[in-house]
Amino acid sequence: MSRSKESGEKSRAASDLFTDLYPGLAGWCRRLVDDDGTAHEIASEAFTRLWGHWTAVREPRGFLYVTAANLVRDHWRKLDRERRALRQATTEAELAAARHRDGADASVPVRMLVRSLPERLRTPVLLYYYADLPVSEIARLTRRKEGTVKSDLHAARELLRAGLERTS
Repeated sequence: MSRSKESGEKSRAASDLFTDLYPGLAGWCRRLVDDDGTAHEIASEAFTRLWGHWTAVREPRGFLYVTAANLVRDHWRKLDRERRALRQATTEAELAAARHRDGADASVPVRMLVRSLPERLRTPVLLYYYADLPVSEIARLTRRKEGTVKSDLHAARELLRAGLERTS
């Protein structure tokens, strides 16, 4: 078989696969993310990743759904991080507004206090509260024992609490 004929058959197979599976995959993603645009982005990205591994994938349907599930999970994590960041920013703004109403100087924002922590305390705080990693993962990443990470988080919270009390 010539290369152009083989290439044409692969292209046709890819096109048929897309036609057959995309609507179901996009609908499945839609049920998980509750947004048409995001669902189509995830389904399209799953197909893009499939095309990148086209010759190595034995079961394209399974590959697509596993890839889409991972992308949905990443999407949920991103939304969760955004919600937490928004909640924290709102809390910081409310605290600053309350201190201002009470006649106190505008306080140092929490992020400035976090920046002022020693590196050994700052890293676990950032990973735990801002990256939402569990203590076990932080311990693995920082090559510390879980108890040490917990102790560092406790010490950091105490320093942050004292810093907030000084600025209020």
